[in-house]
Amino acid sequence: MAVWDKKVPWGFLLMLTGAVGQSVNYPAPVCAVTGSTVTLLCTFTPLRFVGQDGREVSTEIIRVVWCQNHQICQGSTPSVFDSSSGNNNPRYKYLGDKKGNCTLQITDVQKEDEATLRIRIEADDSRAHFTGQPGVNVTVSDGTRMEIKSSRGDGELRRGENVTLYCTALCTFHQLNVTWFRDGHALSESGPALQLGPLTAGDSGNYTCGLKVNVSSLSLPYSLQVEEEGSNSGSVDPLLIARLVFFTLHSVLIVIVASVIIKRTCLQGSSSKC
Repeated sequence: MAVWDKKVPWGFLLMLTGAVGQSVNYPAPVCAVTGSTVTLLCTFTPLRFVGQDGREVSTEIIRVVWCQNHQICQGSTPSVFDSSSGNNNPRYKYLGDKKGNCTLQITDVQKEDEATLRIRIEADDSRAHFTGQPGVNVTVSDGTRMEIKSSRGDGELRRGENVTLYCTALCTFHQLNVTWFRDGHALSESGPALQLGPLTAGDSGNYTCGLKVNVSSLSLPYSLQVEEEGSNSGSVDPLLIARLVFFTLHSVLIVIVASVIIKRTCLQGSSSKC
């Protein structure tokens, strides 16, 4: 009885993860913004051979299944992708293969996608079936307001320079599809990075960005001002003013010191010499 008790958890573990040598490499936990696209990079190592009649026989992967919040993903377990099914969730795209790449992409992420995702690999020999553990955790942030950051900081930019504006969020995102605006007018760019340059005065304005499918994500305005060439021609350089003031004070001081010295010399000598 004691021997049977020890074998139960070990047998269950084998059922979950497969035989020794089989493995799945999942990405770190992912946080996605509602409406964004997430790519879960994934690789797996299947059982290449099984023993049969005292010899090794190669195996072939015939089915790949991704499911949510299920330890085994076996049988009739609801799945988000099944390579043997023609009725998969259209927002879940399998970018992998049946050799070793199990990458999964989720487009237009929704709150319902928040789950622990696991993949099951099935071969032409049931002894090579296995479900990869522990899976990848996906959390979804709803109503996140985007934020614009500049590659050049918040300083004023000059004509002819280049700058990149980034549409970001506190939550990690991938392949973000955004809408950019300048002074309320939509721009043609749709990626998370807006490259501007060589800059002209026409690039000045208040920039905002947000997810195309989530209006509430629109960022606060980011003010970008481009300084035109020659715009300082009618103004006075503060540094130049400081230098002029210093030079004037220095000259006045020299005159005062010289006057004092001359006066003392006159007092010490005869009045006819002064």
